[in-house]
Amino acid sequence: MSAVWTQLWPYLALILVGFLPNEVWRALGLVLARGLNPDSELVLLSRAIATAIIAGVVAKLIVFSSGALDTIPLAVRLAAAACGFAAFLLVRRSVFVGVLVGEAVLLAGGFLLSP
Repeated sequence: MSAVWTQLWPYLALILVGFLPNEVWRALGLVLARGLNPDSELVLLSRAIATAIIAGVVAKLIVFSSGALDTIPLAVRLAAAACGFAAFLLVRRSVFVGVLVGEAVLLAGGFLLSP
């Protein structure tokens, strides 16, 4: 039993420290946002801020990447993002298709242009 525990304790710690504290705030947000008008200024502002934060994180990951992603040339990373966005727009705003096409371009460019 202790061998299993030593292998699984990092996952339990990740759930207890990373996942559960965030879920409390998400559940509280659902309860509090239940009566808000989706077209109100406050909701539109919070949606715009969330979108800007996500765009900033994605741009940082593309331009200032680290680890294995850093071995792929910047032009390939930018092309993968552009192709993924184009696919997202062309296929009825499908996030799944956009991510799939972007990932395929990134992997193909990485394999073809890797040293």
